Amino acid sequence: MITPQELADAFERNWKVIEIQTEGLAHTDSLLQPPFRGNCLNWVLGHFLESRNNVLLTLRESPLLSEALAKRYCYDSEPVCADGADVLRLGRLLELLRRSQEVVNARLPRLATEELASNVHDFQGDMTLGQRLFFLYFHETYHVGQTELLRQLAGTNDKVI
Repeated sequence: MITPQELADAFERNWKVIEIQTEGLAHTDSLLQPPFRGNCLNWVLGHFLESRNNVLLTLRESPLLSEALAKRYCYDSEPVCADGADVLRLGRLLELLRRSQEVVNARLPRLATEELASNVHDFQGDMTLGQRLFFLYFHETYHVGQTELLRQLAGTNDKVI
């Protein structure tokens, strides 16, 4: 079974990849839409943060993204195509993601491994706390993979990983 520390380390790796993939990008770069069906980097990072809200709530911590902003970036929300009052600036998104990682790093390792076997219930039904956290980690990883292509969309033409 995966330990709480191993889960925290996995979430940390996701955050580090985001830091690397967004280095040197401007807010306007985060708004560039891909020429195929998909979302811009701003939406992907906002969605990542909306998902981090779920991680924090699962760990019984306070979410960092308000319900209104979380709704802007939730599953099936409209693509972010331009700046607006409901669109977070790239720097703010990264600041909140960093803070979420600090909470995960502080809270998750304090869980006893046995606690991961406790039952929880969410939109997917009944599962263990460990299964819930691992699903949220998997979901993050899916979106972290998108950041490489979205970085290139900004014209960086580089290889950072």
